[in-house]
Amino acid sequence: MSASQPAARRTVLKGAAALAGAVGAGTALSACSTGGGGAGGPAVPKEPVELGAATEVPVGGAKLFREHKLVVSCPAEGQYKAFSAQCTHAGCVLDTVDKGEGNCPCHGSRFDVTTGKVLRGPAAEPLPAVPVKAENGKLIAG
Repeated sequence: MSASQPAARRTVLKGAAALAGAVGAGTALSACSTGGGGAGGPAVPKEPVELGAATEVPVGGAKLFREHKLVVSCPAEGQYKAFSAQCTHAGCVLDTVDKGEGNCPCHGSRFDVTTGKVLRGPAAEPLPAVPVKAENGKLIAG
């Protein structure tokens, strides 16, 4: 065996490791794209959707309707505000609402669920507002 064979083998192994790292980085970056990662579907309903009983949203509080990708707050009796629960950074759906803040599980963005405003990035855009009304005791969004 010549001395050049081990060097060539090392070069091939280094190249393979670099290629594997590049593929892994590409996968990680595609998961962070703004194309709706983890969301599947529009950020706001295209037609009205019934969310459930209006009483499910406490006065002064908010409720996450994750299956519809919406968050609804009730600042005062009979008044409701709704926003998309789809993060404006990478499209993930908020997973919790705590003390008036919606949390994005993907990258940690936080939103004020009464205004849609970004409280902590990486998201830079607020959550889009969605029309909502109480009708016959039910919340209708869209």
